[in-house]
Amino acid sequence: MSNFEAIVPALAQALEKRGYSELTPVQKAVLELGQADALVSAQTGSGKTVAFGLALAPTLLDGAERFDRAAAPLALAVAPTRELALQVTRELEWLYELTGATVASCVGGMDMRTERRVLDRGAHIVVGTPGRLRDHITRHSLDMSALKAVVLDEADEMLDLGFREDLEFILDAAPADRRTLMFSATVPRSIATLAQGYQRDAIRISAAGEEKQHLDIEYRALSVAQADRENAIINVLRFYEAKNALVFCNTRAAVNHLTARFNNRNFSVVALSGELSQNERSHALQAMRDGRAKVCIATDVAARGIDLPNLELVIHADLPTNPETLLHRSGRTGRAGRKGVSALIVPGSARKRTERLLQNAGLKATWASPPSADDVMRRDDERILADPVFDEAVKDDEREFIDALLAKHGAEQVAAAFVRQCRASRSAPEDLLDIAPFTPSRERPAGEKFAHRDEAPSRRDDFGDSVWFSLSIGRRQNAEPRWLIPMLCRTGSISKREIGAIKMQPEETFVQIAADWADRFLAAIGPDRKLQGNILVKRLEGTPDLSRAGYQPPSPDKKPHRGKAPFDPNAPKRKFEKRAPASADQRPAAAHEAKPWAKKPGKPKFDNAGPPKHKKPKRPS
Repeated sequence: MSNFEAIVPALAQALEKRGYSELTPVQKAVLELGQADALVSAQTGSGKTVAFGLALAPTLLDGAERFDRAAAPLALAVAPTRELALQVTRELEWLYELTGATVASCVGGMDMRTERRVLDRGAHIVVGTPGRLRDHITRHSLDMSALKAVVLDEADEMLDLGFREDLEFILDAAPADRRTLMFSATVPRSIATLAQGYQRDAIRISAAGEEKQHLDIEYRALSVAQADRENAIINVLRFYEAKNALVFCNTRAAVNHLTARFNNRNFSVVALSGELSQNERSHALQAMRDGRAKVCIATDVAARGIDLPNLELVIHADLPTNPETLLHRSGRTGRAGRKGVSALIVPGSARKRTERLLQNAGLKATWASPPSADDVMRRDDERILADPVFDEAVKDDEREFIDALLAKHGAEQVAAAFVRQCRASRSAPEDLLDIAPFTPSRERPAGEKFAHRDEAPSRRDDFGDSVWFSLSIGRRQNAEPRWLIPMLCRTGSISKREIGAIKMQPEETFVQIAADWADRFLAAIGPDRKLQGNILVKRLEGTPDLSRAGYQPPSPDKKPHRGKAPFDPNAPKRKFEKRAPASADQRPAAAHEAKPWAKKPGKPKFDNAGPPKHKKPKRPS
């Protein structure tokens, strides 16, 4: 006996076969529509595709258990992107499998002649993108005369992408007595206006939790140094080791860059952006679904409607431009009751903007630092210890070789070799600069501008016990603290809090390091005592003497610059008085007076005779 008594029996069996035990709120709500039009708003991942499939069934089957032979389409579903349209096609195929329905897709980037042949053979339901559907209607290859229902999926996104004219053309071409169902994540004024013009007495449905944070998604805002953005993404991917992960970028160039970088780091990665053909995009998504790829780097073209069953992690490599994009990106994970993580990579300059973005989206995120290299290694060790392979009993065909292996190398050496192989199969984590995590303003104590302010004092004269080091680079080599400090932190495995004063000289630089970290700093640099770019590091005894050879004080007998007298701090200040205008005999002679042969400025004057006239030579006759 079916657990879905209010559903068409064939669709109820398909749901049970798919593993459904109960319906989502939006799916339950559409069962009460009957034959009415509807404007449905629900959060992403709430099962809207199955919902409108259930809502269409009574209208299309009209009491029958199976469809008759396919002819002109009975229903039309419109989606904003090619990926979403193909995904809707797959969902409707398994949902209507037992009804004998034929589902056809018409999307841009595919062979239009093949689609025309499929439509000529007949289809009960057609799913497509607005531009391609309009082309088929214009070319008379899509017969709209028998249409009973039209569904607009992600209607707000289609309007944002500029498809209003195409949608109006499609709706005007459909029969006037059809049902019109609109599904949208949000209902702005533009959607309400479109619904008012093309729906009849539509029922407004708002699924429970539409405006609330998706409880199955854990939001984390990770504060990173600007130079560590890509390294932080690598560590996040390594820390979670998700079955599927989606990394969002704002531009195609960023997608290509990260794809190349992660390929070099031995990640199984695919790209998804608008510059790829439909065939390439389909292959990328299929590689994610069948496990050949674990990381997909995409632009926002993938933010709407893409459903990857094992997607556990979403990383925002570039921050979303608005709260809606953040919600739709994050909504790719945490679907159908599964848990997911949405991690925002936040450089120091974008902290305030991220706080406003989260606040406008109604989300609360945990602010933290990204996983360090040690955190990733500890998590790897935990996975090795928890690997279910250790729970399996030793097989008879393995015992002889195991005994030989232990006899030759011993248990400790065999275990060490196993650990090395496990670690070698994974990409090595990155060392990150140690910066304090950002604390949102509403969580800071009154009067405190930034969290952890006491950890990074601005004054360095009370730095405490320290050791001075000399670097073989100075002002003449364009050395600057803004790039010396990150290099010291990265190479010496220290943070900015362990660095005190920096005194730059023409040929060398003196750096103060906390005494407790001095030995660790030298050990991290290595025995060659060199930083990046062959910069030599030397430990000093005591405080550096700025008067030694590296520092040259100005010579007192040096000639003044450009004829100016050398500066004397004891000299009386000069008073500037207003000078009286010079008399006529004191003024220098004008140029034309001093040089009689020079021309006077201005337009030359001529006598009454006027300028000389030049007669044109006569043409030879």
